[in-house]
Amino acid sequence: MTEVWGSPRPGAREGRRAPGTPCWTSLLAHDLESIQDFYGGLFGWAFYSPGPRQLGPYVRATVGGRDVAGLGELAPGVRLATAWTTYLAGDDADEAAEWIRCLGGTVGVGPLSAEDAGRLVLACDPVGAPFGVWQGQELTGAQLTGVPGTPAWHELVTRRASAVVGFYRALFGYDVKPADAETSDYLTLQIGDRPVAAIRGAGAELPRDRGPHWMTYFEVADTDAAALRVVELGGQVLRPPHEGPAGRVATVADPEGAVFTLLRTAR
Repeated sequence: MTEVWGSPRPGAREGRRAPGTPCWTSLLAHDLESIQDFYGGLFGWAFYSPGPRQLGPYVRATVGGRDVAGLGELAPGVRLATAWTTYLAGDDADEAAEWIRCLGGTVGVGPLSAEDAGRLVLACDPVGAPFGVWQGQELTGAQLTGVPGTPAWHELVTRRASAVVGFYRALFGYDVKPADAETSDYLTLQIGDRPVAAIRGAGAELPRDRGPHWMTYFEVADTDAAALRVVELGGQVLRPPHEGPAGRVATVADPEGAVFTLLRTAR
């Protein structure tokens, strides 16, 4: 584990999250039932519905009885591409929406209340990367980290980190530091002295079919075995397992095309 990636440890994560901390990740799929089969088979997730949802069918994924992610279903006839959305913690979703607009971003959904769970905004930053702001109430964020099946890291992949870092710094007050001397366009977003996320400038390697996007990394016990399991369950391996700065990683897609990264954190 490197300093760049912070130091997540196994255990519960309850209570208020500092503004700007990635706190939740959620997927809107076209077929909620089949996508549950995929992620349940891959990560061992169990699912439950938290109650009536004004935004449509939605379940929370759990590991050991603790909430770790959300899965929802798009309305019939909506042909949007599926993707994991990173939510950043905020104290006031309404104020965050105003700041997003003032700073050159776009608010697509909200601010609105998700019943007693919290209040949310779905937006795009000035270069088009979708993200969410979550003002947690009953649900402050993922309740478990550092074990297989839980979100381990969140990273914005864009063409040039310098083109958008000012937006996130102004919105959340991050301290920004270069990740290392060898990677000039990879910046860590810090709260105090703790890295919480990163922005990676991919340049010409940015996938044209995806554009700027937030990438969710999920912890696994064995990256190679998990990548094979992705294929067995109907997904794809986009970048085979290899060693990265924080451990062994592989970039994969679920059967509906939502991209995410498997990570076996270096110990």
